Amino acid sequence: MSDDTFRSVEIERTSLGNYVVRNVRGGSVTVGTGDDASFTPVELLLAAIGGCTAVDVDHITSRRAEPTRFAVQVTGDKIRDEAGGNRMRNLRVEFAVTFPEGAEGDKAREALPRSLQQSHDRLCTVSRTVELGTPVSISAGD
Repeated sequence: MSDDTFRSVEIERTSLGNYVVRNVRGGSVTVGTGDDASFTPVELLLAAIGGCTAVDVDHITSRRAEPTRFAVQVTGDKIRDEAGGNRMRNLRVEFAVTFPEGAEGDKAREALPRSLQQSHDRLCTVSRTVELGTPVSISAGD
């Protein structure tokens, strides 16, 4: 793999059920079990799916007009079953985006459905990975 394709985060335990996730640029987010305000891993998955698509759609539509509202809600059902174990289903990403009146806003509104489809079909690495089902390997290091 070339260096420009490699991605990583480091997760460090801060206490039982609480962790801090750090990226190579110095950003961090706390992760926990849902007993406090920290994000749970499932919430981070939903945020990654929605955030990835939001970035794509924002970059495409904002070339035409700055949105007056740009909000994304990501939902799904966490289930437990014998066949598949714990997992999410019924994942849904819903955008609420408005643009100003006028020709530029009209161009952005026209680009919105196409940008959503482009993100879903080929641009968003996160949702593409989830939908295609990439294997995950787990090991214990030194």
